[in-house]
Amino acid sequence: MTAMKNDKAIIGKNSNVQAFVEIGIYPAEGPATIIGDNATIRSHSVIYGGNKIGDKFQTGHGVLIREGNIIGDNVSIGSHSVVERENHIGNNVRIHSNCFIPEFVIIEDNVWIGPSTTILNVLHPPCPRFEDCAKNVTFKSGVKIGGNVTIGPRVTIGENSLIGMGSVVTKDIPPNVLAYGNPAHVVCSIDEMKCEVGYFTRPYEWLNE
Repeated sequence: MTAMKNDKAIIGKNSNVQAFVEIGIYPAEGPATIIGDNATIRSHSVIYGGNKIGDKFQTGHGVLIREGNIIGDNVSIGSHSVVERENHIGNNVRIHSNCFIPEFVIIEDNVWIGPSTTILNVLHPPCPRFEDCAKNVTFKSGVKIGGNVTIGPRVTIGENSLIGMGSVVTKDIPPNVLAYGNPAHVVCSIDEMKCEVGYFTRPYEWLNE
């Protein structure tokens, strides 16, 4: 089976759309999905209509992206991840495999999200005021999330902060810190972290080069 798209899918030049991909098919009504140049959409991915996606976009296999998302340049979404509707995702964002991104999340530039991260956005599901209640989980620029992390509703994670693997984040995290645990708590500043294998004086020092 070849990829399926209709006049609601506009894809830039030099893009590679693999077999068993559906773009712009759902919902039946609404605006087109627009994807920039040099995209790689791997097999079994489904991208709904009404998305605006930048250049150098990549999906793994079996990715689902619902409608109304705004996604920047050089974004990669790993295999079997789900991105629900009306999210804002910045430039140079890496979302690894098996992640769940619900509605109305704001992910700024240069964010790295580890595998099996789950974001939750409703305080008391199900809620008849969902559209109002679910806004917004926010990852500020440069945030890094370890694997198998759960992020709770209405949480903001500050610029450049790192959340350790397996953490459950229930409250805001300030910028430039390492936090982990259940519930996650601040352990130290990023500047106080050490590279345990000795390759660098401290983690992320290369970002300032």
